[in-house]
Amino acid sequence: MCLKSTMTIIVKAGPGESSDEVIRKFKKKVLQEQILTEFKEKEFYKKPSLLKKEKMAELKWKRRNKRNPRERWQKH
Repeated sequence: MCLKSTMTIIVKAGPGESSDEVIRKFKKKVLQEQILTEFKEKEFYKKPSLLKKEKMAELKWKRRNKRNPRERWQKH
């Protein structure tokens, strides 16, 4: 499986840090670099037509929310 960013995550334990704190730092870095989300996206093959549909749906959603950002919070 080929990932876009093949960057290694290095977390160094400082003096007096417990293993739980180091694991927490590691998890935070993994979330920030979106490694798991990228891995899940690449886990199964998606047809180009499906990728196009997903992209169009995302753009449509962004345009709708960008046009009327306050409309989401107003009660109908």
